[in-house]
Amino acid sequence: MRRLFWLGLGLGTGTTIGLLGARWVRRQTRALAPSNLAGQAAATARDMGSLLQEAALEFRRGMEEREAELRPLLD
Repeated sequence: MRRLFWLGLGLGTGTTIGLLGARWVRRQTRALAPSNLAGQAAATARDMGSLLQEAALEFRRGMEEREAELRPLLD
């Protein structure tokens, strides 16, 4: 009886791990498909562009603020 229990437990565990592993591999294969990689690259480029634009605006604000501080000193 014990042997049947452990055999059933081992078969069930092996089957579960096998199915979960196959699902994981399938998901990874889809994620690394060329169409998905292109979409991810485009999204990353958009994010990078918006970050650079935001940094440039912040730089301009700081530059204008500093210029406003220095102008009275030069007049």
